[in-house]
Amino acid sequence: MKETQYFKFSPIILAIPLYFVLILWIVFWFEMKYGYNFNTYGILPRTIKGLRGLVLSPFIHSDIKHLYHNSIPLFVLLFTLFYFYRDIAIKVIVYGVLLSGLLTWSFARKSYHIGASSIIYLLFGFLFFSGVFRKNIRLIAVALAVIFIYGSIIWYILPIKEGVSWEGHLSGLLVGLVFAFIYRKKGLQKFEYHWEKEEYTPDDFDLMFDEDGNFNQPQAEEEKKE
Repeated sequence: MKETQYFKFSPIILAIPLYFVLILWIVFWFEMKYGYNFNTYGILPRTIKGLRGLVLSPFIHSDIKHLYHNSIPLFVLLFTLFYFYRDIAIKVIVYGVLLSGLLTWSFARKSYHIGASSIIYLLFGFLFFSGVFRKNIRLIAVALAVIFIYGSIIWYILPIKEGVSWEGHLSGLLVGLVFAFIYRKKGLQKFEYHWEKEEYTPDDFDLMFDEDGNFNQPQAEEEKKE
């Protein structure tokens, strides 16, 4: 697949992040409207009941401030994921949520852990380290943009603020790092010039020019594949 085909916009890339964030607000509205408290559906470490939080906890927030602070970065990072990594985006989200939740469940404090912030750290870790591992100039730019905009959140993987699930943050970041490594060969790769390949020899130099002496660089492997 050509590099330019990875950067084509489609409505679904915008729709999925928008609908996901909208669901979070609908759940919170339902709690407020009908007097429910879904906190007990969060992750409760090392309990059978707490395992349901692996799926449900990202949709539960303690108050509107909690929800608001998660909504904007979640939308931005989800959009970035689906735009630049659309081939593996669903896998990253589904498996990432389950694995980061399971990791939180295995070692976190005995308290209910709720909120979509673990997904934010999952996406942050995946997007940043994917750019580093793939060595593609555009994805490196994405990685630098992510660290520039949201780099300050890295402090919250440490227990520096009471009432914040730093364990969920740390779990999300670690899973994002692992997924960035596992999926490093999927999707867009580093643009490789002909002379950068291992099989290139000085004898190939003449092949880079046509009969008139004009430069005729062969396509990179990723551009030959449709």
